[in-house]
Amino acid sequence: METSTEETGKIISLAEVKNILKKISKERKELLYEQKIALEHAEKFVKLSAKQTKELITELMKLDHVEEIHAYKIADLLPNTEDDIRAIFAKERYTPNDKEIKNILEVVKKHSVE
Repeated sequence: METSTEETGKIISLAEVKNILKKISKERKELLYEQKIALEHAEKFVKLSAKQTKELITELMKLDHVEEIHAYKIADLLPNTEDDIRAIFAKERYTPNDKEIKNILEVVKKHSVE
């Protein structure tokens, strides 16, 4: 569940969303309902730190045919099967071949183990 900030239109990872919402919760007494739900979701599903996620995204974007939006989706979901990768690219004009899928999975596995 990547999102983009309204002010910049920049894509951010779920790990970054978690950090932003935690910061907001410290500054305010209470989060808005939607923010609480988003923070609960992030805390439940984020497996890497924001720094680890950024490193993963950077490495994924070095691969052929992995655009920024795909890198963020992959980093948020941490897919571990070829079918998971195919699902991420299902609505795209380009579908990675078997070698590219294996490369993506190798990068994800390398960062997930750390």
